[in-house]
Amino acid sequence: MKTALIRNIGIIAHIDAGKTTTSERILFQSGRIHRMGEVHHGDTVMDWREDEQERGITIAAAASTIPWRDHRVNLIDTPGHVDFTAEVERSMRVIDGAVVVICGVAGVEAQSETVWRQADRYHVPRFVFVNKLDRTGADYHKAIASLTKRLLANPIRVHEPILEDSGDIAG
Repeated sequence: MKTALIRNIGIIAHIDAGKTTTSERILFQSGRIHRMGEVHHGDTVMDWREDEQERGITIAAAASTIPWRDHRVNLIDTPGHVDFTAEVERSMRVIDGAVVVICGVAGVEAQSETVWRQADRYHVPRFVFVNKLDRTGADYHKAIASLTKRLLANPIRVHEPILEDSGDIAG
């Protein structure tokens, strides 16, 4: 395959933002896997190491390939724990773009700032996915505002949830 048809996409974020779960959903929706694993069950494709399954966190970046039209997309799930920042740094050197996952409850967190700066340093284009909007206390608009406040980002909303007056997701 021509290298021009290969894309390396990293999933980056603070610990517990939902990177591995998001990766698992992408793999399932793409048809790459036929059953979605769960981090708390220790049966995800990306967290394949025994220590990752026991601890419920990603320790080493893991990749899976997704065919898409004439392209090959290498999806790279990176660690979020501060102890494994060097692993994220190594991943930044090879990715073409990143999905930054932020929690709809907590918004941007300390390690989110770190991975954002790493992406800046390596000129990695990125888009943000606001995760966990189904959780108690989730606030989409507050999460988006945290991008501007803490990362000095100027987000362009491409897709956003339809919210009830109560803040619950309507669609």
